[in-house]
Amino acid sequence: MRQLDLVVIAVYLVAIAWIGLRLSGRQKSAKDYFVGEGHMPWWTVSFSVVATETSVLTVISVPGGAYSGQGFGNVELALGYVIGRIVVATVLIPLYKRGGFVSAYQYLGHRFGLKLQGLASVTFVFTRLLAEGVRLFASAIPIKLLLDELGVHAGYKVIILVLTLITVVYTYLGGIKAVIWTDAIQMGLYLGGAILAVAVLTGHVGGHGFSQGLHNGEFKLFDTNFALDHILTSSFALPTAIIGGAIFAMASHGSDQLIVQRILATRTLRDGQKAMIASGIFVTIQFAAFSLVGALLWSYNKGASFKDLGLKSSDNLYPQFILHSLPVGISGLLVAGILGAAMGSLSSALNSMSNSTVSDIAHNLFKASPSDETLLKLARVMTLVWAVLMAIFACAFSTSSGNVYLTGLTIAGYTYGALLGAFLLGRLVKRANEIDAVVAFVVTVGVMTYIVRDVKIDVSVAGATVPTAIAAQWLVPIGVVITLVVGGVMSLFHGAPAAAPALEANGPDHGTDHGADADALDTAAGRP
Repeated sequence: MRQLDLVVIAVYLVAIAWIGLRLSGRQKSAKDYFVGEGHMPWWTVSFSVVATETSVLTVISVPGGAYSGQGFGNVELALGYVIGRIVVATVLIPLYKRGGFVSAYQYLGHRFGLKLQGLASVTFVFTRLLAEGVRLFASAIPIKLLLDELGVHAGYKVIILVLTLITVVYTYLGGIKAVIWTDAIQMGLYLGGAILAVAVLTGHVGGHGFSQGLHNGEFKLFDTNFALDHILTSSFALPTAIIGGAIFAMASHGSDQLIVQRILATRTLRDGQKAMIASGIFVTIQFAAFSLVGALLWSYNKGASFKDLGLKSSDNLYPQFILHSLPVGISGLLVAGILGAAMGSLSSALNSMSNSTVSDIAHNLFKASPSDETLLKLARVMTLVWAVLMAIFACAFSTSSGNVYLTGLTIAGYTYGALLGAFLLGRLVKRANEIDAVVAFVVTVGVMTYIVRDVKIDVSVAGATVPTAIAAQWLVPIGVVITLVVGGVMSLFHGAPAAAPALEANGPDHGTDHGADADALDTAAGRP
């Protein structure tokens, strides 16, 4: 009977690729391929932002985390994320939209110079390779469980390669339009799957199960332990979630091309701002839904440990329920929803990495301005290149264990502080020039690498002292402070750079003085 699940999954994979290509139309230029010529509806862009950041990390890790004591801590985190998105919508999106950019890092090129623009782009694609490698591996977990039950013992690497191949088809041909429309559909599928799981679990545990979960703290929203060591090491301590989460969201949604590219595809500045803020609301709803799945699974399994359930880690909990406790066909549909989350983040990453490579690096290597046809061909080639590299990185993570959601956040900690810090340095420190920014960026990445890998804080757990890493949400603020301090101090040893002329309405001009004052961008001509 499990063959029906495979049929459902196969039909979904074919259908989503076909729908993406049908809705995307034919691309005529690199700008159309990367930002849809700025004509996408804000609500589809908002759904795409949610699908891009959600991925499998949320779908399978949040229920497992809620089951194992985190409660609704992820909803608490989401409140901080909403605050950060409001800041991004107010401060950074106007810069990008008025400048007519197709890449977030073009702002750094105009404010500081092409060296920093290229450095930021290289940092972005390298970080994205690592983070998406974790995400892509995570997507193989439920598929391997299903295949094992059917007697088909495919390894993680084979699953990763097949999933990458299917995703790259519509991403290569359809560009950002295909990515955004398929993201919107996939978000509906995996969120609908969570709601269906909640309904099934509610039928099993009833009101008594809710009462048991509430009594055990499964529905706990705020972590009010204000001990300093707890605040510094726990992602769910209240100050960490709200303050650290807000700054983390400013980096992930204001300086990461993966998200910014979607906002640049909207029609107007106001549409971009609506898409950004609405995405925070939808993410909060998602976190609540998946946390509720985890809380109800605790009641359903009567609080049994992962070891007693025969699970290797918390990330296996939700897939195990899907495969063993839902009717045949329905379980296949929910696995398809998990695939949708994986494909949404993967396709978004491939398109944005191709965008950054072409717009921030390769475009500046041409002596003469290349034609739209040349840039479009290069964009598609780079999509294929990054797809191959992504699969290789994902295979490298196939022997890892633990909570992949927190692993993804930690990877971002290496570079997000430097990226956001560079943008803030350009906005806040008027005297800073290209050398200041490049040195501050490199120093920050180096220091953050040391902090992420080697700095531990002693935390008392059950009477024992355990060395614990700094919470992922604090890594970004630390990196921002380092960038601002280093860049600010260096700027004191030279004169202020001259202001640059305003940007043209049709986009950036590579002849602009790279020592431009950031305020010149605010008055640039362009879309309102």
